[in-house]
Amino acid sequence: MTDAPADRRIGPGLATALVAGNIIGSGVFLLPATLGAIGSISLVGWVLATLGAFVTTAVFATLGQICSSSDGMVGYARQGLGRFPAFSTGLFYWMGAWVGCTAMAVAAAGYFVVFAPSLASPVGLAVCAIAAIWVFTLVNFAGARSTARFSGISLTAGLIPILGVAIFGWLKFDPTILTRSWNVSSQLPADAVKASMISVFWAYTGFESAAVATAVVRNPARNVAIATYGGTGLAAVIYIAASVAIMGLIPARELAASTAPFALAVGRFVGPGAAAFVAACALIKTCGTLNGWLLVASQSARAGLHTARAAAGAEAAPERAPRRLLLVMACVMSAAILASVSPTIGRQFAAIINVSTVWTVAAYGFCSAALWRLAHRLPDRGARLAARTTAAVALIFNVWLISTGDASTLWLTAALAGLTGVLWLATQRRQAIAPQA
Repeated sequence: MTDAPADRRIGPGLATALVAGNIIGSGVFLLPATLGAIGSISLVGWVLATLGAFVTTAVFATLGQICSSSDGMVGYARQGLGRFPAFSTGLFYWMGAWVGCTAMAVAAAGYFVVFAPSLASPVGLAVCAIAAIWVFTLVNFAGARSTARFSGISLTAGLIPILGVAIFGWLKFDPTILTRSWNVSSQLPADAVKASMISVFWAYTGFESAAVATAVVRNPARNVAIATYGGTGLAAVIYIAASVAIMGLIPARELAASTAPFALAVGRFVGPGAAAFVAACALIKTCGTLNGWLLVASQSARAGLHTARAAAGAEAAPERAPRRLLLVMACVMSAAILASVSPTIGRQFAAIINVSTVWTVAAYGFCSAALWRLAHRLPDRGARLAARTTAAVALIFNVWLISTGDASTLWLTAALAGLTGVLWLATQRRQAIAPQA
């Protein structure tokens, strides 16, 4: 894959903004509506997901230091595990990324209808989400630096309502609301926590953004680790503070019925004018996250295409490939939104993010296994032991997290695994035929 010109790559500041911007986005803004159907017991899921996110973050930070591949996650898997695992990593991650972009577009639509209530029907929300996809697909044509800058600007706007709830929400915090909403799902406590895990971990997906976009990061051996740790740490502090606060402001069942839970919370203790302001900030942030994730999805697709073509003996993907891939993704995402229309936005959001998270975590699992194999590149025995321990713990967590998915999500994952094998065999067949042509 051809790297971006040196003067157009992003440094540690913009890379950190890209990571933090991709993490702090639609997840935190719409998740209270999804988790409201479970209850405040989902806060236990937040703690477990945070620990798992940091362990997996360490995997990517270490891989960024010891691998020189500009193909990011796909390159890590190729160097550590071989071509077929690399192909599988690329396909799972790309599929998870564009499905995730679909969820972000749904979140943006949820906050947009605060200003256009007539579009609050399932069909109206679908139209808004599809419009968001196409607008930011075209914005991505401007290039990586413009996308990263917009992610940074939108992060600033998005932090306003989150920090407002995380700080000032405690002034109106009611422990009674939190305890009465503890478990509204009628499940056993352990089952309720498990049911929340995939949705909660969705909020952390994005910490690998700098690793995926290695080709556009300057000095990746240093800056990928800085951006990965910095972005994840910032997100963790804000997430936990805001999630606890909002669960003590609004009953779980009201959150579950809301299309804009943060606007609902701020409006409850400040007023309707503030609610509109919060909705505007959330809309800007979800759009910025969608914009950044479209960049990540196109880069992961380009890396996967590079691996597939190399396996088939063809030339690497040309520079114009991301634009074509962006257009293809926009078409597929539009269809996915129409196929997932649900009575409530929280239910539609949950259905999409569960699939996206499981597929993304499968790619994390490949990278964790790759780190185990590549740890021998580290200079001393202690560092190698630490890397392999991190890889093992992350892999166990990734596999467990996938196992918490519902039956339909797991069947879709099995189908994608089978499709990966079929596509790989097809590329191998082309490789065998090519020399004879």
